[in-house]
Amino acid sequence: MTTTTAAVLVPVLPFLGALAGLLLGRRAPGFVRPLAVLPTVAAAALAVLVAVRQGGGKGAVDAATRLTVTGSLPIDLALHIDGFAALVAVLVGVVACCVQIYSTGYLRDDPRYPSYAALVSLFTAAMLLVVYSDDLIVLLVGWEVMGICSYFLVGHYWETAAARSASLKAFLVTKLGDVPFLIGIFALATDAGTFRISVIYTRLTSSVADFHLDHPTLIALLLLAGVAGKSAQFPLHTWLPDAMAGPTPVSALIHAATMVAAGVYFIARLLPVFAASAAALAVLAVMAAVTMVGSALAALAQDDIKRVLAYSTIGQLGYMTGALAVDNRGAAVFHLLAHGAFKALLFLGAGVIIHAAGTNSLAAMSRMSGLAGRIPDAYWTMTVALLALAAIPPFAGFFSKEAVLGAAEHAATGHAPAVPAAVGWTVLVAGLLTALLTAGYAARLWLLAFRGKGTEAPDHGRQPVVMNAVLWVLFIPAAGLGLAFGALPDWFDGGSLAPTLTTSVLGTGLALVGVLVTYGAWRHTTALAARTPMGAVAAHPDAEPALSEAEAIAAHEPAYGDIAAADDPADPGRLLLGPLHRHAAAGFHLDALYAALFVRPVRAAARLVGFLDRTVVESCVRGAGGAPRLLGAAVRRAQTGNVQTYVGALIAGSLVLAVAVLVAAGA
Repeated sequence: MTTTTAAVLVPVLPFLGALAGLLLGRRAPGFVRPLAVLPTVAAAALAVLVAVRQGGGKGAVDAATRLTVTGSLPIDLALHIDGFAALVAVLVGVVACCVQIYSTGYLRDDPRYPSYAALVSLFTAAMLLVVYSDDLIVLLVGWEVMGICSYFLVGHYWETAAARSASLKAFLVTKLGDVPFLIGIFALATDAGTFRISVIYTRLTSSVADFHLDHPTLIALLLLAGVAGKSAQFPLHTWLPDAMAGPTPVSALIHAATMVAAGVYFIARLLPVFAASAAALAVLAVMAAVTMVGSALAALAQDDIKRVLAYSTIGQLGYMTGALAVDNRGAAVFHLLAHGAFKALLFLGAGVIIHAAGTNSLAAMSRMSGLAGRIPDAYWTMTVALLALAAIPPFAGFFSKEAVLGAAEHAATGHAPAVPAAVGWTVLVAGLLTALLTAGYAARLWLLAFRGKGTEAPDHGRQPVVMNAVLWVLFIPAAGLGLAFGALPDWFDGGSLAPTLTTSVLGTGLALVGVLVTYGAWRHTTALAARTPMGAVAAHPDAEPALSEAEAIAAHEPAYGDIAAADDPADPGRLLLGPLHRHAAAGFHLDALYAALFVRPVRAAARLVGFLDRTVVESCVRGAGGAPRLLGAAVRRAQTGNVQTYVGALIAGSLVLAVAVLVAAGA
């Protein structure tokens, strides 16, 4: 099998599995799990094969066939596999395999599992299409398919109001970014004269070809709007925390390897387009800085364990966009790979915790003892994943985050000619502050979830073996992927990804300070937990994991208060944030701001249009129909059937006509 054939099969196999699953899911339920798992496993194996054959330092694999002739810019069914595409495809395939296998245990008795599994396969195929595609229009197809898949998967628990509203919000907010994104694609193709990504990249980076874009800033900002929506960056990030109303495996897939990773990967593929405009890099840096710091503060205030991880994802994506803002796509994709490993582990581990605790509330978990002993596999693997998230050496997150901070320092000190120094300082300062906050909310999650004191945690029995096995599979890259920093430059652009002394000392020191300060605050507030009962365990002790999560989502607000922040004085985050806690828990009220600026005016305009339609347009329509009706009624009354009346009217008319003629003649 040639490398090109293997690469073509990578997205095709999950697509065929999704199609077969949708067609046969209800008719042949025994085939549902094999159709969900086997094509995804085969696609992951082929992605690894393609990566091995492509190898670090080898030339890119290119293949194309003309899809359609449009008259000016043809659309090609093309693939381009370099080191970036090969490794990101492996990440997508491995995480998708873990999610599908985990789901066989997590949703084992769910009546809608066949459609769920098929949509996960379709989601995976769409992301793989985005990764391998070398044509902007074909990439756009995968981009939009992911959007509709996220709508259905986030709304899987459609019986709950939270899932229904979250799925609609995710769809609409991402579509809001997709409109300028589509315009940007057409503008880029018009300036470049092609839809081929590799051709655009080569022309912009070649020292021989005298090629430049006519409108680089406009194109970059239009594309950035779509990336902000898909990758949940400020100001279009508000959909991602609410998307936690979907099943936990879906959250792992979206946050680790698909959807939100697509935007970062897209910028990495077309980074010269953004680097051609200093203004675009500045906007990208500010967006990354606000996203990093704001999401880290919000994560420190959340009560729902999955919302903590959701805001964490937003912040880590901010690191990636920050690396891109300083023109270092190697550091960005390195952090994308490391983050995908430990974030998938964190979300799948959170599913085990929610099932074991019977709640998704950290406030309630902090009043349980022995939860770590109930789920030893999740406890140990999540501990390492949280250390990786906090960038504590030698785990994966330390090396990848230091690569980003090192790139920012490089730009800030003037060693990146294409990047303004202010952009480098913006990313560097925000990244260091976020390192402090990230370690703080990671330590808070671990302490509240695993070091609670109070009544014994409920016994839900042993977790399914497949769920625990997947955690240990993801444990390996979460712990050791960072050690590959020396080999990865051969797969990327050749730039060093090794940690630098200054940022390593500052980043690690701030992370340790964040952990210690959070631990001190937790020790100070622990005594309050025993005096402040918080709600109750919501899920049935013998319920399956998916049902436990659905019940926890539905019962969280009535049992514990607001979904974001329970009124818990024993929460160390409340002590650390002080007056800022209320605003951080509400996501700094961006949803309320958008409701005031956009939702209410649109609704008011809709009411005005409805009023005008009823009172003005409808009145005119009725009048237009009523006037002929009245005229017809008058004419109908003249039809008496009396001959004398008709003769009299005829004579009278004739006289009037004769008088008129005489008057006219006399005039």
